[in-house]
Amino acid sequence: MKFTVEEMLAQLPLPANEKWKDGIWDLEPFEKNGVKLVFFMPREKDYQTFHDQDEFYFVIRGSGELVIDGERFDFESGDAFFVPAQTPHHFETFTEHFATWAIFF
Repeated sequence: MKFTVEEMLAQLPLPANEKWKDGIWDLEPFEKNGVKLVFFMPREKDYQTFHDQDEFYFVIRGSGELVIDGERFDFESGDAFFVPAQTPHHFETFTEHFATWAIFF
């Protein structure tokens, strides 16, 4: 099974909701046995805080900062991050074309 950035971009954004006022910029194209693949491409502001599962981010485009439990990490295309479950985190000062794959487990 193959997933491409172009395929994901063609489906975004999803309609806005109360939390994601600029539209929903993530898709969940795959889930099996408690492992979920997510394509995430926030616009202007990242409203996420924490999740109930551990996750890896694999940055595929752009640069910026990932704040994990108050600690700031610069990132660029090709970087990977682990974020433990229940740990507050969000992206800041990211470029317009920033996108990442996330794997929840």
